[in-house]
Amino acid sequence: MIEEIHTALIQAIDRAHEALKRELSRLRTGRANPALLDSVRVDYYGSQTPIAQMANIGVPEPRLLTVKPWDKTHIKSIEKAIIESGLGLNPQNDGEIIRIPMPTLTEERRRDFVKLAKKHGEDSKVAIRKARHDAKDMLDSLKSDGEAGEDEIERAMKRVEELVQEGTSRSDDIVTRKEKDILEI
Repeated sequence: MIEEIHTALIQAIDRAHEALKRELSRLRTGRANPALLDSVRVDYYGSQTPIAQMANIGVPEPRLLTVKPWDKTHIKSIEKAIIESGLGLNPQNDGEIIRIPMPTLTEERRRDFVKLAKKHGEDSKVAIRKARHDAKDMLDSLKSDGEAGEDEIERAMKRVEELVQEGTSRSDDIVTRKEKDILEI
């Protein structure tokens, strides 16, 4: 039972890291990244659809994204969705393909992105601490029900703390790498 609690904690920490990576991939670093458009939804026959499900997204140059819709009748709605997304992008539509040049980031905008990255990192740590709290509650209930001895519970608690420490330091590493990426000119 204790091993199952540790496994559940490890899985929760991994989910927190995946969510952190997903959020950080949406932050612009000055280089073109197709994941930047993951959050953009287009009205496609009455339903909100991700661009990736209705077009090919390419990176022909380091500072340029291209969006080539499968159905060219929706090119205007894709362009409109990108403009309204709040990403600060200015798409250029030639009727066949949408080109999205990545504007250079100002120093102030880079600092804002770093702050946002740190906020996402803190959210990840909060999720990890919540998972630790849940694991400790389960271990306490095992102890109170008499399903495990005090020594076993004590060792399990130490293992929980080790896993949480590793998880938070890994979150810090992920955020630090993204910070360097953002601040790199």
